[in-house]
Amino acid sequence: MATENNRFKMSEARLEELKKRLEFLQTERTAEVAEQLKEARSYGDLSENSEYDEAKTEQGKVYSEIAEIKNLIENAEIVQETNTSDQVGIGTRVTIKDIEYNELDTFQIVGSQEADPDAGKISDDSPLGKALMGGVVGQTIEVAAPVGTVKFQIKKIEK
Repeated sequence: MATENNRFKMSEARLEELKKRLEFLQTERTAEVAEQLKEARSYGDLSENSEYDEAKTEQGKVYSEIAEIKNLIENAEIVQETNTSDQVGIGTRVTIKDIEYNELDTFQIVGSQEADPDAGKISDDSPLGKALMGGVVGQTIEVAAPVGTVKFQIKKIEK
């Protein structure tokens, strides 16, 4: 049984994406790789058969991804999105102002499995995400960073 630290936070939609990916890997992709192996074996001597080596490597990658996704699914913790835009929570979009540089940034708070900082999605487990959780418009938060403590002011919260 997984402990709290071994749980993977995600939305119901992300869990469904993982289940679909697992189904694809276990059916279509596994069959494709098996066919590649069968074809490569037909070329004869396996000791110097680069096609066979490539197919075996691909098979290992597929099996590894299957195991990883199974672990994510088995240890998934579904997070409920916040139903209010009064406070920062999972699913809200929050606009913050860096007090020192007077710059605005907007982020969506998501579960750890959906984080994609390049797309503006930060995890509620990240230092910034943790500091923002439960925050309200006008509140100033502090986040420890390698350059020191950085201060942000929450400017806007959207559902």
